[in-house]
Amino acid sequence: MTSMNRDYERERVVAIRAVREAARLCRAVGAEISPEALAKKDKSPVTVADFGSQAMICRALAEAFPDDPVIAEEDSIELRRPENAPILDQVLRHVRAVRAEAGEGADNDFDIDGEQVCGWIDRGGTSQYVERFWTLDPIDGTKGFLRGEQYAVALALVVDGRIVVAALACPNLWSREEPEPNKSGGSPGAIFWAVAGRGAYEEAGEFVLHPSSFILSNRVCVSSRDDPAVVRFCESVESGHSAHGDAAAVAARLGIVAPPLRMDSQAKYAVVARGQADIYLRLPTRADYREKIWDHAAGALIVSEAGGIVTDITGRPLEFNQGRELAVNQGVIVTNGRLHQRVVDSIKG
Repeated sequence: MTSMNRDYERERVVAIRAVREAARLCRAVGAEISPEALAKKDKSPVTVADFGSQAMICRALAEAFPDDPVIAEEDSIELRRPENAPILDQVLRHVRAVRAEAGEGADNDFDIDGEQVCGWIDRGGTSQYVERFWTLDPIDGTKGFLRGEQYAVALALVVDGRIVVAALACPNLWSREEPEPNKSGGSPGAIFWAVAGRGAYEEAGEFVLHPSSFILSNRVCVSSRDDPAVVRFCESVESGHSAHGDAAAVAARLGIVAPPLRMDSQAKYAVVARGQADIYLRLPTRADYREKIWDHAAGALIVSEAGGIVTDITGRPLEFNQGRELAVNQGVIVTNGRLHQRVVDSIKG
């Protein structure tokens, strides 16, 4: 059975449940987070929530789809170091708590040990392309998470190089009625999901609810705006992630007058998908830089299924058949569709 004639219903249900539980763990960690965070080799912060989120999701995938490999951002190398034993203890505590709240094997939760958690994390260590795999960013926008602003838990299934299922939890995202981000972290958040050919949908976050609770899904659609006077674009908060100056030049060439909406994570894909922004620019800061697939796979399907278009800066579709990176693509452009060619042309110009 090919990817074109499957409905992927089981994969959708498992993915949504997994990111919901991971987001609940992240919120619990966020409520007690200290300024200290474990640092990766690239100096970007890694938190207890990063490791706990990846452990939870990889565990769920292993139980439901034991033959599916996972390409994920984290590994347990730093976590296994003796000096980081307190971090591992915190990860273990939060994983146990979420499993107990979900009613999954609660009687055995204290049998989980650090080695088991590290094993779940390392299940995300696949790096080579295969015909079917999941890709995961356990916390996309770690700095946003640390600031109490926007971050996301992003999970996608790729089959034959095509994204077929996506689940994106945005725990701090403001409601669609609000024009600006809720930076206080008081928002109920939202979960976005999509299945290829079935549209994109949003559920209220309510991450404190039992994950089996019924929550209504509402279809999301991109905006129909194409007048530069009312168009808004969004970009990364960190200038190291996207060239802000180049984005400002593109906006000027397009005649866009509104200031950019700067947010961390694939929450930017979410606000384009639900029509609160019209363009997301991820312009490369170096000619040789290539994006990681986990930073875009979930959001790309959600925007596409909401009626938008996602390409690289040359207008080439993103190719998820190159391993951990978008090796044949440079940068990313996300739009409501109506504006896409004009944005591509303005970058070329």
